[in-house]
Amino acid sequence: MKKEQSTFLESLGNFIGRSRYVVLVAVVAVMLVSLSLFLLGTIGAAKLIYSSWMEFALYGEAGSTEQIVESLSIIGVMLRAVVFYIIGVGLYSLFIAPLNLTTALGMESLSDLEVKVISVVIVILAIKFLQEFVKWNQQLEIAYFGGTLAVVVAALVLFQWNSRSAKEFSKENAPDVAKRAQKEMFEKDKEQREIKSDEIKPANDAK
Repeated sequence: MKKEQSTFLESLGNFIGRSRYVVLVAVVAVMLVSLSLFLLGTIGAAKLIYSSWMEFALYGEAGSTEQIVESLSIIGVMLRAVVFYIIGVGLYSLFIAPLNLTTALGMESLSDLEVKVISVVIVILAIKFLQEFVKWNQQLEIAYFGGTLAVVVAALVLFQWNSRSAKEFSKENAPDVAKRAQKEMFEKDKEQREIKSDEIKPANDAK
């Protein structure tokens, strides 16, 4: 009976472990969104370059407020594409197979992925504020908008700091556990993990 139960649990564990491949659906979808945004940004940039040179040739004007706002909008689109690209690559590397690209970008865990995404989001928010600042239509609304963005950015920076602190704590207490689990899962096709003695931190002796 125990042997049958153990076999069932092992099969169930392997099934649950291999269910990670469902992440491929999200990876494909996110990468397609990223590609679409890159193409839209490229088309928008081409149109902006053409209209800017035409305006300069006809009227001798360059760097108008509208052109600056449009260029910032295109940069925002490109950065959104980067966000989706980072998410797609990160999810693939974390759940399907490790990539040198994610290691080079410093994304070796889910917390690393969150930190990278938040960093780009902060830049996107800054560009959005810069767009409104360049327009300078209603000063009071811009001040409110900037204050709101400042609160959001402060919360995101705090979240980044907490994520990095948690990662450093994890490395100090169990530096090799995650790497060993990744090696067994990706290289040895082993879904279930054994808890080894070196992973268990002995309790401090009572004083």
